[in-house]
Amino acid sequence: MSAPVFLAEPGSLVAVAAGGTYLLGGTEGRHAGVVQRRSPGERVDVVDGDGVRLVGVVDSVSADGVLVAVTDVVVEGAPVVSLVLVQALAKGDRDEMAIEAATEVGVDAVVPWQAERSIVVWRGDRAAKSRSRWLGTVRSAAKQSRRARVPDVGQALDGRGLAERIRSVVAAGGVALVLHEDAAAPIADVTLPTVGECLVVVGPEGGIGEPELARLTDAGASAVRLGPHVLRTSTAGPVALAVLAQRLGRWA
Repeated sequence: MSAPVFLAEPGSLVAVAAGGTYLLGGTEGRHAGVVQRRSPGERVDVVDGDGVRLVGVVDSVSADGVLVAVTDVVVEGAPVVSLVLVQALAKGDRDEMAIEAATEVGVDAVVPWQAERSIVVWRGDRAAKSRSRWLGTVRSAAKQSRRARVPDVGQALDGRGLAERIRSVVAAGGVALVLHEDAAAPIADVTLPTVGECLVVVGPEGGIGEPELARLTDAGASAVRLGPHVLRTSTAGPVALAVLAQRLGRWA
């Protein structure tokens, strides 16, 4: 069984070496020591969300946190091709369900998209609070799936902003794939990049309208289909990412 994972701040594990110790304090330390009641001798991992993983065992538990005896330090490099989910805002927390599952699958970044047919709207204080929930969702999902890297959560984009992002990605050698039920090209046959980003664009409950799809394809995106069935906005992205992760050799 894999060890539980606890999160430290990015960059805070760089100076830690195998054979040393690390004090897991703060909220994560209290969660490990008080809530989960981790005890000496138990195997734990501490990650910084940026690719560094401390492999160790609990040495002691105190009011200051959990002292971890480090047996190994593993640095997991960033992938050459980044998988980015552009998820349309959706009602009923379906967008958060999508990014949670996408994180478990292995997405490298998620971007909120205010699509034309999105019923949910992020404005003002709501935008900041909603993005904060997304940050918490991917953080929790990364821990649950034992990841050393926590996906980045971008700022929300509208249609124009997404088109600009697509142009930039394609110009840099990446690809942008828009999931659409009427597309002719299956996702399994799309040529994937060797470097850069692979954007996966998922629409809201009402789908992506023709004018909006035309704007995205004019910017350089390709419309693709997953298969014979229409998936919910909460499941389409994770399914597509699983297919792409397999094709990129991540699950080999």
